[in-house]
Amino acid sequence: MATWKTRGLRGSLFEELINRTNEKYREQGLALIQKIPTPITPIQIDKESRHITLAYFNQKSTVDYIGVVQGIPLCFDAKESADTTFSLQNIHPHQVRFMREFEQQDGIAFFLIYYTHKDQYYYLPFRHFYPFWERAVRGGRKSFRMDELDPAYIIPSQQGLIVPYLDMVNRDLLERQNEDEESAE
Repeated sequence: MATWKTRGLRGSLFEELINRTNEKYREQGLALIQKIPTPITPIQIDKESRHITLAYFNQKSTVDYIGVVQGIPLCFDAKESADTTFSLQNIHPHQVRFMREFEQQDGIAFFLIYYTHKDQYYYLPFRHFYPFWERAVRGGRKSFRMDELDPAYIIPSQQGLIVPYLDMVNRDLLERQNEDEESAE
């Protein structure tokens, strides 16, 4: 029996869990976050099922999610890793550029990473991610390890929410505020 192998649906379960969390946040009036669809042009459509069977991408997508939390714009990308090392190949230069520009406009950009082997969610602020990216661009390691991440951004489980990342957004905001106050002194 032949096995069908694809990378196409990797992360779709994780994204579904995030979508459910976002719906809870919307119902509670805490945030309005939307999944950004990847723009495609259909080439072939199965006439019976009306499903797209062949398509091409119109343009590079930027991030998976964009929205607002209590008046603060945010964007993020959802990634999965089956190892303690996360390859930067999973992130594209146009995404990094978009997230950097988003933060320059006073938005909050981050990655949600699901470490499948540990069943652990992690909130990676863009400003914590960017040094890893710069290291790779300068010819250094093209990945980062879990032990290089701040354990304070491990997302703890919470009753009623699957991927409760808003507490980490709050931690991120407080950390930014403290950094701004320290640099002003």
